[in-house]
Amino acid sequence: MLAVEVSHVVKSFADKVAVDDLSFSVTQGEIFGLIGPNGAGKTTTIRMMMDIIRPDSGEVTIFGEKFGEATQNKLGYLPEERGLYKKLRVLETIIYLASLKGMDRNSAEEKAGELLERTGMLSNKRKKIEEMSRGMGQIIQFIVTITHDPQLVILDEPFSGLDPVNTELLKEMCLDLRNQGKAVILSAHQMNQVEELCDRILMVNDGRAVLYGDLAEIKSRYKSNSVLLDFEGELGDVPGVTEKRQHRGYVELLLDGKTTPQQLLERLVSRGMVINRFEMATPSLNEIFLKEVGKNKK
Repeated sequence: MLAVEVSHVVKSFADKVAVDDLSFSVTQGEIFGLIGPNGAGKTTTIRMMMDIIRPDSGEVTIFGEKFGEATQNKLGYLPEERGLYKKLRVLETIIYLASLKGMDRNSAEEKAGELLERTGMLSNKRKKIEEMSRGMGQIIQFIVTITHDPQLVILDEPFSGLDPVNTELLKEMCLDLRNQGKAVILSAHQMNQVEELCDRILMVNDGRAVLYGDLAEIKSRYKSNSVLLDFEGELGDVPGVTEKRQHRGYVELLLDGKTTPQQLLERLVSRGMVINRFEMATPSLNEIFLKEVGKNKK
């Protein structure tokens, strides 16, 4: 079943079109990346999914329904602008906000305890939110987002301000959510995190879809005609190679368009070279992002 379906959505503010005829869907059991430069329309799109603002035209459905109270309780949202009650204690904050999603106190307290323990925050449960560091507060807000066991989790910049240890922890928990069959929408500027976690992506720029689909397939589409090689021995001139680019720890070989990587590998092996690494050069999501966004700025 589709967790989210956005169909031909348009949203303008005064004379500025923020989202322009955008369509995509998110299925259960996947992590879906929503990426784009600042001002591309990502947060506006998320707010329309959350029914915080309404589209001028087009339609958004959550689990096949228009947004309503029943839908709201199936959803967990971590906004980019963090906001917890500073004078409340950690455990009470989690229980109170879970109760707003229809969870009874005992269940909320039990689940909060599990999540606080998992994140190493159990010893802080009686601290006030204002006594927490920014990173700790962010972990608490993530816990608040998932305590009521939502089927759709929307995370807007969840890694911002986190140290490497807590970043890894959140990534593991995102993967757990996906493995439980939940749909996770991840909006982030750190392309390496998106690349590591997401099954499919939507890249938006100026409110329009630039790239949409399976991440591995998109990366494959952007493959260059070159291979990365780490070897022992002398390389010399290799038929079919038009250029060699030296990188730290490996060399990139650009092929002439007629030679296949398999043919190149056979030629190198026939010379008695020891090959430690041989792979097609596939650009990172960050490189693809810069290329696509740069293209649209020209």
